[in-house]
Amino acid sequence: MLIHTLAAFAIVLYLAASAALARPLFTGGQPLNKLALGLAGSAVVLHAAILLGAHRGALDLHFFAALSLVAFVVATLTLLVNISRPVAALGVIVFPLTALLVFVDSFIAPPTLPHPMDWQIKLHVTVALIAFSVLSMAAVLAILLAVQERALRHRQFSPWMRALPPLTLTETLLFRLIAAGFLLLTLTLITGALFVDNLFSQHLAHKTVLSIIAWLVFGVLLYGRWRHGWRGQRAVNLTLIGMAVLLLAFFGSKFVLELILHRGIDS
Repeated sequence: MLIHTLAAFAIVLYLAASAALARPLFTGGQPLNKLALGLAGSAVVLHAAILLGAHRGALDLHFFAALSLVAFVVATLTLLVNISRPVAALGVIVFPLTALLVFVDSFIAPPTLPHPMDWQIKLHVTVALIAFSVLSMAAVLAILLAVQERALRHRQFSPWMRALPPLTLTETLLFRLIAAGFLLLTLTLITGALFVDNLFSQHLAHKTVLSIIAWLVFGVLLYGRWRHGWRGQRAVNLTLIGMAVLLLAFFGSKFVLELILHRGIDS
């Protein structure tokens, strides 16, 4: 089957790109950024073809299809970030996870059909997926920032740590991603209020409430950064808390309804 063939090639390319970026772990040399970007770019193109072919070019919001779509967006954003500001460790984490989700969606998960949606709902969902993807990258960077700060405190200057960008660059990129994700999450809530009927109805109430809580967490973090210069462990903790709440909002009900109760849901 063509989709399976494309998926196999995409998985290999994602893993190869990750290996090129992880070179410091194996040889102590510098990451092979140009090679990795070429491999990852090819993988992203194949991933797009898989999503278009397997899900008929439509937004499929079933659990594994949605995860694969989010992984595609995150991988694309990671590729773009590494073009301008090389952050090899970001790709080392993102690309293998994307390969795993491509494998699960293509070879393990049962086939699904996208639910029909009006353009307004498609706009809302698209903004939401991009917001989730950007903030997912911020969460990965927050973890890297915590690891980097701990290594510096304990003077653990391994080849891998030397391959990471300066701490200030990691922190700057983290807050830029959080600011962009916060703006997109704001647009998600606005489009939801405008286009989604009964936003606080029973099957949507938890998503709405959790999304608002995550929005507040990221808003407080950005305000604290602007007003009080928050950084370090406090910034890491708030980023991960906000992302955990957002993860529950986006995928919590899907996991329970589709994988535990075996019931389909519309969004």
